[in-house]
Amino acid sequence: MQHAVQAAIARFPDRGHAIEDLAWTDEDFQSLCEDFAAAQAALVHWEQSSSPVREARCAEYRELVRELAAEIEAELDRSR
Repeated sequence: MQHAVQAAIARFPDRGHAIEDLAWTDEDFQSLCEDFAAAQAALVHWEQSSSPVREARCAEYRELVRELAAEIEAELDRSR
């Protein structure tokens, strides 16, 4: 869980404390952070790939990372 929480904090450094607090108390938020970290890792993988589908996969994972970041932000706003 810690790696996933750190990935979310890296994206929203000014909300680090709120991310940590919510991750400790909300399993769904923990899962969201884990999905976000996994999507970021997949994006890095595809960015370094020489596969012919590299560009398409990068675009897909960039969009997924953006969507998950928006979900994290919305959950943080709701928990205020």
